[in-house]
Amino acid sequence: MLILNKTARVFSKPSKRKVYEFLRSFNIYPGTLFLHKLVLGIETSCDDTAAAVVDETGNVLGEAIHSQTEVHLKTGGIIPPVAQQLHREHIQRIVQEALSVSRISPSELSAIATTIKPGLALSLGVGLSFSLELINQLKKPFIPIHHMEAHALTIRLTNKVEFPFLVLLISGGHCLLALVRGVSDFLLLGKSLDIAPGDMLDKVARRLSLIRHPECSTMSGGKAIEHLAKQGNRFHFDLKPPMQRAKNCDFSFSGLQHVIDKTIMQKEKEEGIEKGQILSSAADIAAAVQHTTACHLAKRTHRAILFCKQRNLLSQSNAVLVVSGGVASNLHIRKALEIVTNATQCTLLCPPPRLCTDNGIMIA
Repeated sequence: MLILNKTARVFSKPSKRKVYEFLRSFNIYPGTLFLHKLVLGIETSCDDTAAAVVDETGNVLGEAIHSQTEVHLKTGGIIPPVAQQLHREHIQRIVQEALSVSRISPSELSAIATTIKPGLALSLGVGLSFSLELINQLKKPFIPIHHMEAHALTIRLTNKVEFPFLVLLISGGHCLLALVRGVSDFLLLGKSLDIAPGDMLDKVARRLSLIRHPECSTMSGGKAIEHLAKQGNRFHFDLKPPMQRAKNCDFSFSGLQHVIDKTIMQKEKEEGIEKGQILSSAADIAAAVQHTTACHLAKRTHRAILFCKQRNLLSQSNAVLVVSGGVASNLHIRKALEIVTNATQCTLLCPPPRLCTDNGIMIA
C-alpha cells in the first residue's frame, strides 16, 4: 500500500472535498440486504473509463463505461495526456453510475479493486488516485489488479472453466500466450517481440486512410479492417506470416506492418494517387493483412497447444483455449483459431464481445 500511495502522488489527486461530495450524493436503499461480499472494480488502463460492482458469486450488479474511441479517431491514435484528461473528466460519473445501477451505497462495498498495470501510466494514475482517495474515505480494503490477469480470468464469469487452461490475449496493446494454472499462477509461453496485433491493424487502417472511407468513418482501425476485408480478395496480395521458422511461441507484427506499408506505397504510385486518398485495392489489402494476422496467431497458438500437451501441462482430451482482448472479437481470427482447436481436440472459448474489450467487470 505504501508503494501504491507513493506512485499515486505522481498524479494529481481528486480533492477530498470532491470525493466527500461524491459519497454524499448517494441514496440509501432501505430494505436492501446483501448476503455476499461486494467489490467495486475500476479500469482506466488505456482509453476506456469503466467501473462495475460484482459479488463473490460472480453476479454483476451494475456497470458503466465511457469510451474515448471517437476522440482518438479524430487525432489518429491515443495521445496519453488527452486520454488522462478524459479519464479525469468522467471517472467520478462512471463510478457513481455503476454504484447507482447496483442500488448500493459506497459504504456497503467490501473492497475496491483497481487496475494498476500494465497500461498507459497517465491513464492508470487517474484510476489509482481516485481509488486510493475513495478507500481512505471509506476505510475499505484495496485490491491491486493486473490488467492481463483480469482478461485471462474473465471467461470464468461466463463459462465453467477449470484450471489449467491456455489463454491467448490479443489487443491493441498486448499479445501473449500463457498457461493459466490458477488465480495469479501463470506460465508465460510466448509474447509479441515488438507491437501488438491490434496496434498493427490500427496503423494499417490509418495508412489506408480508412477514416475517410464512407463505410468506416466511425469505426476503430481493427473494426474497419475487418469490415472492409469482407469485400476484398486476400489472394491479390501475397503476404507471408512472420516467424515461420522460429521454434518458439512468440509473435511479431512490425515486420508485417513494414511490408504492408511498402505495398501501399507501391499501389499509390501505380494508381497515381497521393497519401491520404483511398486506394481501389484497399479492401484486398485489408483482407490480406487480416488473413495473414490470423494465420500467424493460429500457427503460434498451435505450437503452444502441442508443447503443453507433450509435457502434460494440459488435458489430452478436454483442453481449453481461451481467447480474449479486443482483437478476439474479430470473427476471421476466431475462425482460424477454431480450425486449430478442432485439429488438436481442444475447446475454443471467448468471452462475449463486451467482455473482450476493457471493462470494469473483469477487474471486479
